Amino acid sequence: QVQLVESGGGLVQAGGSLRLSCAASGSIFSISAMGWYRQAPGKQRELVATIASAGRTNYGDAVLGRFTISRADATNTVYLQMNSLKPEDTAVYYCNVVSLGVVHWGQGTQVTVSS
Repeated sequence: QVQLVESGGGLVQAGGSLRLSCAASGSIFSISAMGWYRQAPGKQRELVATIASAGRTNYGDAVLGRFTISRADATNTVYLQMNSLKPEDTAVYYCNVVSLGVVHWGQGTQVTVSS
């Protein structure tokens, strides 16, 4: 069984910063990719950022240049540094991990950006 524990969400004013963390534990092997997605009320879940095992990153257009994804393989942890936050970044943020071809999701952490 795989557990993903997210932390770092909260309320911040526009222009501020937050750092999300997601630690994977349990029966997890050979992680090939880790990532963050988000879902705002009434909208579909969308890509925020992913990072492959070789370090290659991919960002959604809405966050490019403001958010940075990174990973610590020793602890199976993925981070999302979010800068210059906007009210439209308000959403539940979910991390995911791809291990042996299986995608595992976290429970989500709320990020709210006030104007």
